[in-house]
Amino acid sequence: MRNIAQFSITKDGEVYTASGIELSIVTQAEDLDTLMEHIREAVALHFEGEDAAALSYSSSEPSILVNYELPMHA
Repeated sequence: MRNIAQFSITKDGEVYTASGIELSIVTQAEDLDTLMEHIREAVALHFEGEDAAALSYSSSEPSILVNYELPMHA
């Protein structure tokens, strides 16, 4: 059973996008603080009314781990 929801964060122009690694969740925001709020809300909505075990999670309130891709500039 998993207890961590993982997200990959990328930035395209002025928009940050978070994509779930193992969950079908995608959300966007113009700053990282707002993006974190959106991720928390999206995870809560994803698990709302669902059996966490059926989704292979040990809790309906998993910890959240984010990976942020830093672009390399030439």
